[in-house]
Amino acid sequence: MAKGDPKHRETGKWRDRFEMWRASRQPVAAGFESQPEPRSIGLYARGKQLVAGQFVVGGVVVEKPDTAIWDVPFADADVQMQTHGFGWLDDLAAMGSLKAQAKAQEWAFDWLARYGQGRGAGWQPSIVGRRLIRWINHAPLLLQDRPEADRATFMASLSAQLHFLARRWPEASVGVNRVEALAATITAGLVLTGLSAPVDPALSALAAHLEAEVDMGGGIASRNPEDLLDLLTLLTWVEQTLAEVGRAIPPELLAAMERIAPVLRALRHADGGLARFHGGGRGAEGRLDAALANAGIKPLPSAGMAMGYVRLTGGRTSIVVDAAPPPEGSALAHASLGAFELTSGRRPVIVSVGSGAAFGAKWHAPGRTTAAHSTLGVEDISSSRLGRKGFGPFVTRADTTALRLFSGDSGAGLHLAQDGWAKSHGVTHARDLMLTKGGRLLTGTDRLTATSGQRGAGPSRKHKAGLPFAIRFHLHPDVDARLDMGGAAVSLTLKSGEIWVFRHDGSTILTLEPTIYLEKTRMRPRDSLQIVLSGAAQGLDTQVGWTLAKAQDTPLAIRDLEREDPASQI
Repeated sequence: MAKGDPKHRETGKWRDRFEMWRASRQPVAAGFESQPEPRSIGLYARGKQLVAGQFVVGGVVVEKPDTAIWDVPFADADVQMQTHGFGWLDDLAAMGSLKAQAKAQEWAFDWLARYGQGRGAGWQPSIVGRRLIRWINHAPLLLQDRPEADRATFMASLSAQLHFLARRWPEASVGVNRVEALAATITAGLVLTGLSAPVDPALSALAAHLEAEVDMGGGIASRNPEDLLDLLTLLTWVEQTLAEVGRAIPPELLAAMERIAPVLRALRHADGGLARFHGGGRGAEGRLDAALANAGIKPLPSAGMAMGYVRLTGGRTSIVVDAAPPPEGSALAHASLGAFELTSGRRPVIVSVGSGAAFGAKWHAPGRTTAAHSTLGVEDISSSRLGRKGFGPFVTRADTTALRLFSGDSGAGLHLAQDGWAKSHGVTHARDLMLTKGGRLLTGTDRLTATSGQRGAGPSRKHKAGLPFAIRFHLHPDVDARLDMGGAAVSLTLKSGEIWVFRHDGSTILTLEPTIYLEKTRMRPRDSLQIVLSGAAQGLDTQVGWTLAKAQDTPLAIRDLEREDPASQI
C-alpha cells in the first residue's frame, strides 16, 4: 500500500488513535522532577502578530483574529501539520503579555479537546517530540491560574504522549526528525515524575544515530546549515537536562557536538546568521550563538571545507560558497552549486533568494532554482534539475569537477568548476573568487568552456548567436542599490553607512532588476534587487570578470549596533 493513498492515510490515523488509547492506560506523572527553564527562542514580533490573528497563508498574510490556529486554512498541508508541534508557543512566550498567555492556553486546551486522543495531523514522531518539548518548556505559561481539572488533563496527555513517542520514535525519518523525537523522549522521561523507563533505550538509540548520521567532518546528509543548527540545539538541550538531574552524558553525544560546532562556526556569517542554502534560513536571532555557547566547544582553526561549503574571510567581510553537489534524494535541495553569499560586518550584502518552503508551493520550486542564487545560470535552466512534476528530489544533479583553495599574504580564494550544463549544453562553468586580506575587495571571474569529446558540444554549435547566460548577484533588501558611472557600475549603500561598488569588465550587459528575499522568520516575501550580468557565450571559452569593492572613503571599522527585529516587518 503506497504511503500517499487514502487507505494508507486512514490506516495511519487509526493507528495513531489506537496507540494513544494504549498510551493513555500507562502510568501518569504526578508532576515534574524538575522544571527546566525554557530553552527554545521565540520572536516577540511574531507573537504579537499571532495575538492579533495574523497568519501566513500561501505567502499572503490574512487576518483571522477570532480563529484558532487549527482552523486557519493554510495552503500547505505541511505548514498545517507543523502548527501541531506548538513551535508558536515560543513566540507567544517571547511576547509575555497576558493576552499572549490567554491565547496560548486557549489554543493548547482546544487542541487537547480536539486532538488529544490521537486525532488530527500532528502525530508524526518528530511533531509529537516538538510538542512535548514545548509543553515542558512552557508548562508554567500553560497552567498558570488553570483549574485543577485542566492541570490533570494536561499532565495525563503529556504522560500519554511520552508513552506514545517511546514506541513510535523509530518511525521518524533519519536526521533531525529522528533526533527531535529521541531528544523529547529523553527530556520528558527525565523531568516527568516516575516515567524514566524510556530514557536509557532512547539515549542508546541517540548515540547510535549520531554515530551513523553525523560524519567525521561534522556534516549531515541534507547539507542544510539550519538543520545542523537544529541538531546541535537539540543535543545541547539533552546535555543540559542530563546535567540538571545528575546523569552522565554519553560520550557519543559529546563527540557529535565536538564535530558539529566547528562546522557551524564555518557557516556563520560575520553578522552571526547562517548561510542560507538547501532549504535553510539564517536561524532565529540568537539561536546559533546560544547553541555554540551551550555546547562549550572551543573554536578551532578552519580547515577550509565544511559540509561542502568554503568560507573566505578578510577583515569584517565573510563569504560562504556552496562548493559541493546538492544532497541526493532531498526535496529541499537547491541548484546552488557555485553560489556565494557575502556579509560585511553586521550587514548581509549578497544573498540567496532563500527557501520558499514556508510560503507554499508558489514559492518553493522557484526558490530552488539556480536563478534564485548568486551565481551563473545558462538559458534560465538550473544546473541541477527537477522532473516533469516540478517538485521532489532533483533528477539530474550537478557535480564539482574541480576545487582548489588558496591563501597567502594578499588574501584567500578558490577555483571551482562544475558540470551542470555539460550534457545539456556542452559547457562547464568555472568560478574564481579572491578576497583580499582586509576584506575590502572581492575579485571574481566566471567562465563557460566548451566540453570536448561530445558530438555537437559547445555553445557555438547549439546557438548561432551564442549561448545565453546570466550571472546574478541577489542583494539583501536592506541594501540601497543604484546604477552609477553611466550604467557601468552599481553603488551599494548599507544601513551601517558602508558603500560598496560593483564593477565588471564590459563584456556583458549590466542591469539592476527586481528579485525577492524569502526568510521564514518573516511573514511575507520581501522585495529586493539583483545585479545581473547578461551575455552570450561564443566559441570555446567565454570569460567575465567583475569586482565588488568597498569605497575608499569607507572606514575599515564602523560602529554598527542598530539591528531591527527580524520579524518586525510583515
